[in-house]
Amino acid sequence: MAEPMPPTRFVSFSIDGQDRYGAATDKGIVDLSARLGEEFATLRDAIAKGALPRLADEAARRAPDHARDAVSLQPPVPFPEKIICIGVNYPDRNAEYKDGQAAPKYPSMFMRAPRSFVGDGTPLVRPRVSQQLDYEGEVVLVIGKAGRHIAERDALDHVAGITLCNEGTIRDWVRHAKFNVTQGKNFDSTGSLGPWLIPYTDEKQIADIRLTTRVNGELRQDDRTGRMVFPFRYLINYISTFATLVPGDVIVTGTPTGAGARFDPPRFLTPGDVIEVEAEGIGVLRNSVIDEPA
Repeated sequence: MAEPMPPTRFVSFSIDGQDRYGAATDKGIVDLSARLGEEFATLRDAIAKGALPRLADEAARRAPDHARDAVSLQPPVPFPEKIICIGVNYPDRNAEYKDGQAAPKYPSMFMRAPRSFVGDGTPLVRPRVSQQLDYEGEVVLVIGKAGRHIAERDALDHVAGITLCNEGTIRDWVRHAKFNVTQGKNFDSTGSLGPWLIPYTDEKQIADIRLTTRVNGELRQDDRTGRMVFPFRYLINYISTFATLVPGDVIVTGTPTGAGARFDPPRFLTPGDVIEVEAEGIGVLRNSVIDEPA
């Protein structure tokens, strides 16, 4: 019996100063924008038009156009309308706060700007105003079909694919205000998305994914999506109650316990560190750290 074909790994990338999209293979990058760019300007455009199966068929018939090290990977979905991040979504994360409170009834959430993220292989930037850059490994849903007031039973029908996030955070800046964390979550180039978008197939694909984060090879975070306080279906239902979800929207679904701020003393990222966020069936998102230029 033949082994099943691996899922197509869709990427957005830049080469020679041009933004492109394609598919990553073990031998290199198939440039799909060179063949289908007149129909689909970006990977987000292809998602909106329900064209991922067509792109997958095209990629399967083509040899790579570029070596992997010749391109710079970008976050898979360019310019999403919304990047919605979920907080405190694993049981042990709630206990980390040591405030004696029960698990929350509703999810905590905040928005991030696209400019706060880089792609796989691009260094995260520790800003000059803080030395408290932290890591948070997360599984990401990318919306493929628009909807409002989406029922939980229908929620996963609206998912185009999955990817990974290192939801980098500037810890002292999330505490600058009383009621929000926006500042510490939106420094330029402090987080990453990628390395690619894996098409969503069925609920078994995402029901119980092992998610880990390593810093310089040391395991720091390790949990499974089956333990999330607010599951994927619920998140889509809840978010779509107040906002219309549109193709390309990104939902960053929460991080397990083990971020650097939770150690005693804290273990924040420093230049030269390498962070690897890994999930079964998706891959590894890898970034190093540099200081912001003076």
